[in-house]
Amino acid sequence: MEKLNVKIEHVFHSCFIVETENYQLVFDYYKGDISLKDKKTIVFSTHGHEDHYNTDIFKWQDNIRDIDYVLSSDINIEDNNNRIYSMDPYNNLDLDNVNIKTFGSTDLGVSFLVNVDNVNIFHAGDLNWWYWDDDTIEEKVSMENSFKGEIEKIKGLDIDIAFFPVDPRLKSSFNLGGEYFIKEIKPKYFLPMHFGDNFNVTSDFIHKTKGNTSEIIELNHKNQVLVL
Repeated sequence: MEKLNVKIEHVFHSCFIVETENYQLVFDYYKGDISLKDKKTIVFSTHGHEDHYNTDIFKWQDNIRDIDYVLSSDINIEDNNNRIYSMDPYNNLDLDNVNIKTFGSTDLGVSFLVNVDNVNIFHAGDLNWWYWDDDTIEEKVSMENSFKGEIEKIKGLDIDIAFFPVDPRLKSSFNLGGEYFIKEIKPKYFLPMHFGDNFNVTSDFIHKTKGNTSEIIELNHKNQVLVL
């Protein structure tokens, strides 16, 4: 697999720190041990659910001189700080040499596609095939159509690193969204997320998802560091 010269730390749940040559990106922090460098930083929040967003992120301005915030528009910020950017789905934003595109979600907020230092990073937020056993047939069909329609908008894009939900609460359907995403989008690296402390689900997903060209990364502890 092609080396990207990217360092990734999985903080907890759906939070990752991605460090490239010139930037430090933080996605969907809500809790956990986090240590950031005083390096040009962009902080992303895909939506306002409490397991994806925490106002503590704004305290990081005290220690990082060059920091921007890119938040989904469902997050209400009563602050005129010109370093905070609000994005709807299907928007585009350029911050210095970083290009940020938003796509939709099958829950709340947005998903992000970020081009930084010639690396394309996708963070799905709560975009997933949420197949709940107790949903009605109509709800299941609507969810499937909504999810596949959103993936259709992303198809054809070159994605190096994808962070995507593999949620054990979905029981035997935990792999549906991630497996479909890999089949249709073919990211170089796929990192599971949105599983809390249930790290076993990442190896379960690898064993269940065979015959694809993406490298699926097994995560097995908080603050796990990878170099891709």
